[in-house]
Amino acid sequence: MSSYLLTVLTKKQEVDAIIRDTIDKVLVLRFGRASDPVCLQLDDILSKSAREVSKFASVALVDIDITFIPSTVFFFNAYHMKMDFGTADHTKWAVAFHKKQDFIDVVEDNM
Repeated sequence: MSSYLLTVLTKKQEVDAIIRDTIDKVLVLRFGRASDPVCLQLDDILSKSAREVSKFASVALVDIDITFIPSTVFFFNAYHMKMDFGTADHTKWAVAFHKKQDFIDVVEDNM
């Protein structure tokens, strides 16, 4: 997998810093575990997409245990973006993207 190309965060301070320091770009954080097969699939899609969205988005992996694996959360200028994904929870994308273009479309549509 090519997820090694993405920044991996493991501490709360690292997550806080990247949220605070990412300005004028969408920040995409994938929360989950690199050992989880669904996270591995998502990580592959994110890493393959990172270069294409790099002008308007930054992508990082947060390697922690959480309830909904994987969960992808979006921020802009340190503000948590709430988006309508057709579910009751507008705070995160709690499934894997199946194709690279699906991810790119979501980021572009929510800039």
